[in-house]
Amino acid sequence: MLLSVLKGVHILAVIGWMSGLLYLPRLYVYHTRAAPGSEMDETFQVMELKLLRIIMTPAMLAVVVLGATLVTLEGWQLLETPWMILKLCGVAFLLYWHHYLARSRKAFAEGRRDHSERFWRMMNETPFLAATVIVLAVTTKFAI
Repeated sequence: MLLSVLKGVHILAVIGWMSGLLYLPRLYVYHTRAAPGSEMDETFQVMELKLLRIIMTPAMLAVVVLGATLVTLEGWQLLETPWMILKLCGVAFLLYWHHYLARSRKAFAEGRRDHSERFWRMMNETPFLAATVIVLAVTTKFAI
């Protein structure tokens, strides 16, 4: 029963984290248009900071802690399976992407627009592609 509850909470944390990973770049698309120092710039900065601090980072930490707990409870041999290795590579990419988005938020706060609106539109889909690989690896365990 405990294992099922932990898996459920882990999935909920993943949903929360993924929602932020998908939404923050979309905010950057529109933030790119706002003039530094404008009222719209200030509004986006507040939205982005709250999204990162209140939703994304706690959800990310929950995903990592619960994931490690599940691996511990289910057995470390899980880390030797090809599907889990691919999943963990995907998670490592999402952790990097989270960090990159946080750094980009700081650039916006400093008035810099390091990337174009087009860049953020294209990058907006990146976490979904990683999630697709992760989910298919977990659900199929390569037994297709």
